[in-house]
Amino acid sequence: MPFQFQKTSDTGTTPPESGIFGFMINFSAFLGAATMYTRYKIVEKQNQTTYFSTPVFNLVSLVLGLVGCIGMGIVANFQELAVPVVHDGGALLAFVCGVVYTLLQSVISYKSCPQWNSLSTCHVRMAISAVSCAAVIPMIACASLISITKLEWNPKEKDYVYHVVSAICEWTVAFGFIFYFLTFIHDFQSVTLRISTEINGDV
Repeated sequence: MPFQFQKTSDTGTTPPESGIFGFMINFSAFLGAATMYTRYKIVEKQNQTTYFSTPVFNLVSLVLGLVGCIGMGIVANFQELAVPVVHDGGALLAFVCGVVYTLLQSVISYKSCPQWNSLSTCHVRMAISAVSCAAVIPMIACASLISITKLEWNPKEKDYVYHVVSAICEWTVAFGFIFYFLTFIHDFQSVTLRISTEINGDV
């Protein structure tokens, strides 16, 4: 059987891998939301210590990131072949909001440099954001030109090239998100988060 280029969703469309795919995407969405919220709180605290950007900028970034995570949840729970319109809508939310989130966070990183970030870290984040942004545009364009949703493709089919380009760009953006989150490791190592519980009134 010839090698098949597949989009991220194609790898988990049919049972039993569809169940594993859905579980892992939901779990990844939860971890992504937790990471984004942690990043939001860190930037908020840094900005209170040394003002470098309007708090609204950080908040908008968080909201867009969380919307992207909701999009991931939609992708996980609505299979590509069963409800393609809903699935594709969730994917669009996840990728577009995710890319905008990385761009906004890269701008925030530059604004907080050199107090809270090194210039090299800022450059890496912006480079990943730029590559993801460059990949998401042809991904959407080519996906919109594909006339049929299917798993098995023949290189001689008219939409095959669009499918291949879309799949490559989709994987590029997906790995871009992973590598971008890895740049947060150093920031997370330098902070401590605490959850405080207070009981008001008589028990």
